[in-house]
Amino acid sequence: MSADSNTTGGKRVLLTGAGAVSSIGIGVTEFAAALRGGRTGTGRITLFDTSGFRYARGHQVDDFDLARWIHRIPLDQLGRASRFSVAAARMALEDAGASVAGLRAQRGLVAVGTTDGEGHELDQMVETSLHGGPESMDAAMARRAPATRLSVSLAHEFALSDVEAFTVPTACAAGNYALGAGFEAVRSGEADYALVGGADALCRKNFAGFYRLGLVSSEECRPFDAERDGLLTGEGAGIMLLESEESALARGAHVYAEILGYGLNCDAHNPVSPEEDSIARCVRLALDNAGVKPQDVDLISAHGTGTQTNDVTEARAIRQVYGDSPPPVIGIKSMIGHTMGAASALSAIAGALSIRHGFIPPTANHRTTDPDCGIDCVPNQAIDADVRTVQNNGWAFGGNNAVVILAAYDRDVRNAGDD
Repeated sequence: MSADSNTTGGKRVLLTGAGAVSSIGIGVTEFAAALRGGRTGTGRITLFDTSGFRYARGHQVDDFDLARWIHRIPLDQLGRASRFSVAAARMALEDAGASVAGLRAQRGLVAVGTTDGEGHELDQMVETSLHGGPESMDAAMARRAPATRLSVSLAHEFALSDVEAFTVPTACAAGNYALGAGFEAVRSGEADYALVGGADALCRKNFAGFYRLGLVSSEECRPFDAERDGLLTGEGAGIMLLESEESALARGAHVYAEILGYGLNCDAHNPVSPEEDSIARCVRLALDNAGVKPQDVDLISAHGTGTQTNDVTEARAIRQVYGDSPPPVIGIKSMIGHTMGAASALSAIAGALSIRHGFIPPTANHRTTDPDCGIDCVPNQAIDADVRTVQNNGWAFGGNNAVVILAAYDRDVRNAGDD
């Protein structure tokens, strides 16, 4: 599935349901209210042993009623990230008013992006082995560990048989990769619907890796701030239901946004550092694919990790495309942390909520904008705005870049890719 050229022909693809599991809210209604309120979900990590680290703050998801959202699969057969994924998918279907029976009668695609897969289960396996736990416990955790379960479990939970299910392992851009795959499948008619997004759980391996790289903040994540000192690891899931315009209109579905297009590239410039020109090329690919001009974009939901290199590089790439006066550029990782494979999926949901509810979420924890970034990050307080078009950014280690363009749905306006 390529995004190297303009979309030609095909169906219009609408986002009609969203499910969010995050440190600031469970479910799309709570998530939207938290975004509008600039709420931060930062707290001490208790999910794994943090002794030996000087600081260990992050964005952990509080317990919620999983039985409310997961009906068919016994919870002890699901790892933590898969639980998030399945719960968010159920939320998305309920939010969309879509019947599971209706999905079973159609062709579908399920794509879930991730960074660590079931890294939390691997943590537990290591701890069990070190402390002489029973072999039966190791075996149970091993069955939960494969990353493929993040997507396959959705098909299992809803008893979907005519479906392609795959997990996208492109790290922190994986949610956007999954969204692009779902867009292509529905647009081309290969699938009648797509359940897409990303999921990850906090795990010691991931936290320790970022900590050793010197990328973890000692306090709060402050994207684009002159005093920023790193990211905070987080967890959660964002799953969206995509369907064709015909399908959505036929069942009277509410529409959050239309997916207009996307762009992907991989520069392999550096294992961990983003490359400015490559990011700018990816943005242009997405705009071209969507048939959108830079002046038509009202909001950029940035990757915005709060690290020194990422924020400056991303801001400079944005200015390459948009000039010295880009639209507002927000960093919701200031509120939800870096949720890894879920990051750009939750960011896409935030963009869709901005379109539907007419507001721009803030970049929280902000003090002073770094002059080297030179953007309006909407500091600390949401603003009311008529948001029509959103650019959603996702960058990952290894130079994996993905950008998705969402827009307000207007039945009477055809985008550049329509027949």
